[in-house]
Formats: sequence, structure tokens, C-alpha cells
Amino acid sequence: MTGPTTSSFDCVHRIDPQGTVHSFFRGLGRPQGLAFDALGNLYVAASLSGKRGIVKITPEGNASLEVAGYGLVGLAFAPGRSVILATTDAGHHLSWNNPGLALLPE
Repeated sequence: MTGPTTSSFDCVHRIDPQGTVHSFFRGLGRPQGLAFDALGNLYVAASLSGKRGIVKITPEGNASLEVAGYGLVGLAFAPGRSVILATTDAGHHLSWNNPGLALLPE
């Protein structure tokens, strides 16, 4: 869950099974569009250190900019190790050698 503002210190929150909200990562600008890969890494469309794009946050809370690009607002992993990136005016289907987390058991 995110709460995007115009700040560069926005949080990504984690909600545990009991419904308690925890701050998972702080330091993003306008976080939106969340997706997880099969290894538990979180990908967020956001700004990190003044650069806009897709930010990868590891389960340990380490963040890095994985894809740079202005106007990125969301992403979704797709079958075949690919990803859909959404901008403010288009969607892009890209090959990405990273499997997404399945939402339903296979």
C-alpha cells in the first residue's frame, strides 16, 4: 500500500495478516503501481534520489532504480518473463528476465 504525495519521503506500507500497518520503506517520491517478483522483491513506480522510474526494493529494504523513465506510473508482471509498464499515456510490453509472483496458485 502506498500513499503518494508530492514529498520525496513517501512510504510503502506493509499490512500484516492481523491488519496492523507497518512502514516498510521510506524515501520514495510519489510511489504508485506495485508488483512483486517471485523472489519477494517489490517493484514500485516512483522517484528515488531524484530519478523517476521503476524502483526495486528487496525484502531487506534495499532500494535501487531498475528502469529509468519519466511518466512511469505502474507495472505488472506478465507471462513469459515479461512486464507491462504503464506511463501516463501508454502501456508497453517488454521482455524482462524476471518472473513475477503468481497471484493464484498454478
